[in-house]
Amino acid sequence: MRVTPFPLPDNLVTSARRYGYEPWLATIPDTVSQLAHRWDIDVGDPFRPGGHTAWVAPARSAGGADLVLKVAWRHPEGEGEAAGLRRWDGDGTVRLHAEHRSESTVALLLERCIPGWSLAAVPETEQDAVVAGLLRRLWRPVQPGDGIAALEVMCRAGADSFDATVRHGDIDPGLARLGMDLLRRLPATAGRTVLLCTDLHAGNVLAARRQPWLVIDPKPFAGDPTYDVLQHMLNCRRLFADPRSLALRMAGLAGLDPERVLQWLFARCVQESDRQPALVDVATAIRPR
Repeated sequence: MRVTPFPLPDNLVTSARRYGYEPWLATIPDTVSQLAHRWDIDVGDPFRPGGHTAWVAPARSAGGADLVLKVAWRHPEGEGEAAGLRRWDGDGTVRLHAEHRSESTVALLLERCIPGWSLAAVPETEQDAVVAGLLRRLWRPVQPGDGIAALEVMCRAGADSFDATVRHGDIDPGLARLGMDLLRRLPATAGRTVLLCTDLHAGNVLAARRQPWLVIDPKPFAGDPTYDVLQHMLNCRRLFADPRSLALRMAGLAGLDPERVLQWLFARCVQESDRQPALVDVATAIRPR
């Protein structure tokens, strides 16, 4: 069991300061040492630029298996990650080898993707097909006892936060009301409920040997599959040039109702416009009639 010195990636430090988790950063050295002993692993330096809510580093088991150690602060969107990975059992995602929780931390020992380069390195139109194909494999019925929260809970919290924090005049009030109304209503009108990834974009898809592409860092919820194509689109440069065509393309590839994709995309663009003002123009362009 070996632990190299563990610097804190800038992304993690910035996020911890922003969300008030700075004291948690000081616990990482002891936590990593304890986990290395518990799971009998050698732990290397963290990946860079690193995640925003987790310290993530390569590890190796006593038997020589290449693994990843992920140490994250506990937050609502990440609570279902281990449960989702157990449910998927490596079919399109990395495999979960072990989990350990404390009051403030959840630690996961994961399969490592080798060679591990990101889907973000390929053209966006190629990303579309890979993302849609992975999602169609990941969508499956949610089983009783899976421990997966409802998408409605996350959307309601997001709408409440938007209403409480957006400043008057930063966005057209009618646009804001319509967006948050849809964000609250759409989860309850879904035709089916499936296990969702919710944070699937090219940066969270890595090349691997076991399967060509594997999903990392899912944030599982149970709800409308239409929601699951949104994060990929929000990460696409084409979104700002022609959002309607992008939405229709993803709807076709993923087998989804195109009008519903556009409604969801509108709502999410309004929600994210506080942090990315350019999304107001996207929301305006696809505003439901």
